Order: sequence, then C-alpha cells, then structure tokens
Amino acid sequence: MQQNICPNCGSDRNTKSGIINKRQRYKCKNCSYYFTVNKIGKKIDDYYVNKALQLYLEGLTYREIERILSISHVTVMNWVKKYNIKRPYNSNYHPTYKILTAKELGNYFSDASNLKGAGAIVTELGDKFMLIKWERFKD
Repeated sequence: MQQNICPNCGSDRNTKSGIINKRQRYKCKNCSYYFTVNKIGKKIDDYYVNKALQLYLEGLTYREIERILSISHVTVMNWVKKYNIKRPYNSNYHPTYKILTAKELGNYFSDASNLKGAGAIVTELGDKFMLIKWERFKD
C-alpha cells in the first residue's frame, strides 16, 4: 500500500475519506487535515514568511503587512497562529513605518532629530528598506 504524507504536518498516519473531483481524499489521523494525493498548493518563499512575522512583531497590523508584502492578511494571520507568535504589548509606544531607498535612508539618519525620543529598526525589503520607528503617544 502506498503511504501518503500529510502536507500539513508530514505524518503518514491517514485514512481514506471519500473521493473529491475524481481524486482520493485522505484525513490525517495526527492533525485532522483533509488532503488529496495530488495536492499542489501555492508555496510562498520563506523570506516572505519570515519578513511578515518580523513586521508583525514590530507592531504592524495584518493589513499593513498585506499592503507592504502583497500577501493576504489572512495568510499572515494563519502564519502567526501556526508559529504561535506572541507580540509584546506596550501601550506607551506605537510604531510608524516608512519605505525608503538607500539614499533616502542615509538622509533620514543624517538628521539626529528624526530619532530623538524614539526607537528604530531598519530591515531589508527587496531593493528598498523599511524603517520602523516607535514613538511615544502624546498625552
């Protein structure tokens, strides 16, 4: 008997569960995921998974991440759940972000007043850079 590997968890413990579109359907006994033998899903490069989770941890919303990386906010939500990512909560600061070229980034850092009273991190984003800055809420 041919063993079918679950695309969700990698287990070979599964049982037949009907036929869908003329293909045998299986149910994984480990994670209860339903799949077919010829399942071909869209694979997103790990770079984008890591970048999306980084941005989430930096405080960006799912929709902001969607606009920046052009990946569905639902997909990002699913990755956060899958990898059990917990974002630290601090209500005194809120993040803002800018997408800059290398030259614009250099100009931004040349003015010290841009960083006064805030924390910042720079991350690569394709051929540009993302500057994430945490600012104190004004009372």
